[in-house]
Amino acid sequence: MLQGFQGISRTIDLVAHQDGDELLMKYGFVVPNNLGIENPMDVIQLGVRSEELGFDSVWVNHHVLHLGYVKERLGTKPYQDPLITLTWLASQTSHIALGTSVLVMPYLHPMVLAKQLATLDQLSGGRLIVGLGAGSLPEENAAMGVPYDERGGYCNEFIEVLRLLWTDNEASFSGEFFSFEKLCSSPKPMQDPHPMIVVGGNRPPALRRAARFGDGWHPMNVSPDGVVRRMQTIKDEADKADRDHVPQAVQVRLDMNRVTAESAANYEKAGVTDLVMHVSTTDIKKQEQALIQFAKDMF
Repeated sequence: MLQGFQGISRTIDLVAHQDGDELLMKYGFVVPNNLGIENPMDVIQLGVRSEELGFDSVWVNHHVLHLGYVKERLGTKPYQDPLITLTWLASQTSHIALGTSVLVMPYLHPMVLAKQLATLDQLSGGRLIVGLGAGSLPEENAAMGVPYDERGGYCNEFIEVLRLLWTDNEASFSGEFFSFEKLCSSPKPMQDPHPMIVVGGNRPPALRRAARFGDGWHPMNVSPDGVVRRMQTIKDEADKADRDHVPQAVQVRLDMNRVTAESAANYEKAGVTDLVMHVSTTDIKKQEQALIQFAKDMF
């Protein structure tokens, strides 16, 4: 079990200005449900510790099967389910935001997921952030039954279906992958109109998806300059789609070791709203130490 620690309050924040608006950087931590840690309560306790230390959000990873690089990394060690893990975390915390980084849509069905996520948003008191992505593991796509080359269209429709089921009591949709009339999914999410949807990915198709369907963008390992360049693409694509707003949340995921006061300020100047960090070790004590040290240095 992790040792007790008295939570410390954040006393300083990095503030930058963009287009006249004041921005306040937020910090998230990705719990290591993907690293083969045998005791799932160790994973949960790291999420609880994140709230105690003053982190703004806690996140989970997603894969279904041990294939490709997942199997190479884990063998047969456990990769805990993201939504079960996040639900347990919701029950053990009170105010920290709860995010998915990211759910791979081709492995899921939007009708089932809409109910699961709405229920979790209700149980957590409206703390859910829904990170969604197309995935990059062809072997897993094949096993799950969605052709890898068709995943883009599937994902676009997936997000549309989620939104409809969350906001309409008689939802109808006609597409290549999903088609239905006057369906009701209940409960609805607590958040109005629904939890924020952030789209993962760094490449052009993901940027188009974020611009057309996302409330935010959730890239991985992008530099501040890379954020600026890709955000211009997102703005251009949003204009083409006649969206009335550009996704405002920009949540860059990267290794915690890369985040310093200087790098955080650079990210903030580039328009990043959240830094979502992971620690690449299976040693629970080292994970805890990294959390504590980061909080002492940055909050």
